[in-house]
Amino acid sequence: MSRVIVRWFYNHVAAWCALFRRRDRAIGYYRKMLALDPDDAVALASIGFQLAQQGRKREALAMFDRVAAAKPGDAEAQFDRGFLLQQLNDHDAAMAAFRQAIAMNPDHDRAFYGLALSLISTRRPEEAIAPLKRNTKLQPMSPYGWYQLGRVQHELGRIDETQRVLDHLIKFEPKIARQLERETGLKARVPS
Repeated sequence: MSRVIVRWFYNHVAAWCALFRRRDRAIGYYRKMLALDPDDAVALASIGFQLAQQGRKREALAMFDRVAAAKPGDAEAQFDRGFLLQQLNDHDAAMAAFRQAIAMNPDHDRAFYGLALSLISTRRPEEAIAPLKRNTKLQPMSPYGWYQLGRVQHELGRIDETQRVLDHLIKFEPKIARQLERETGLKARVPS
């Protein structure tokens, strides 16, 4: 049987195992794919996702480090690294990974959002505004980007900007807008 067919089989069985939350079995099949090709980015990333789902973030990060090494121009691998680094509270390294993802794909809306969250976590709200604005431009219906933008603007005392964000947010995500109202004490102006 050819390696291509065997890889295809392992990949599909692993995907079914993952679908039914049999993560260890899925990892086993993905590792069989790695036995065929140690740099198989699909297998490495898939193992990384399964490990992350199990809360094994450092092991997952090691997998995404390998994906990044195997595919140096892969913005998704850098984003995934950034996300895991953020989860491990290594915000400086996370920001570097998000910036690499953005350099590779200037339209990577989630990388802008991740960068902003790490900037907020490191108490740099002023710097978080530009990536949040870029995130909301790329993903105009993302309530979380708008919510964080509103929170940061409020923290910086920019009440008019916070009000604009709140008035926009109420139009498509009232639940998140209400949360922002509770946190800021402002009231959304509901369009008539």
